[in-house]
Amino acid sequence: MAGNLEFITSASGTSVSSLSVTDCFSADYDVYQIVIGVSELTTGNGWVKLRFLDSSGTEINQTEYDYASLGLLAYSTFIEEKNTSVTYIDRILHISTDLTGSNTWINIFNPYDSSSYTFTQSQSNGNATTPYFVGNKAIGVHKVAEQLSGIILYPSAGTFANIDVSVYGVK
Repeated sequence: MAGNLEFITSASGTSVSSLSVTDCFSADYDVYQIVIGVSELTTGNGWVKLRFLDSSGTEINQTEYDYASLGLLAYSTFIEEKNTSVTYIDRILHISTDLTGSNTWINIFNPYDSSSYTFTQSQSNGNATTPYFVGNKAIGVHKVAEQLSGIILYPSAGTFANIDVSVYGVK
């Protein structure tokens, strides 16, 4: 991504079922880059899901999201997935229990602009069982024009053994 990254905040968790990063969006930036590293899940394989927090810090769990992704599987054919009017943006990052670690970056556009939808674009590398590697490219949108203050991340199964998140503003 062109531009300079300016560190805003970070958050981390151990054995957590979700991780929130609050008050990370402001009028100072239109574009943000979020970097996520996950060591492993406590059970099974799954994907990381994202929701936004509204201006009061409340989780937005209504059917206000769309997403599309392309899973770049090392062991099989690529997988396209898309969904509309759902309660989260899915396919941010693939994770499992037999870990070497998974990482992603997400670009978020206009989260603090109350007159615009908020868009996401992400790329990740992760693993599936016995160690097959999974790349993923995804896009998403929060289809309500409102001011957002942060994000919350969930695994689709189990809990995050360890998760680290850093938020940067793009100048």
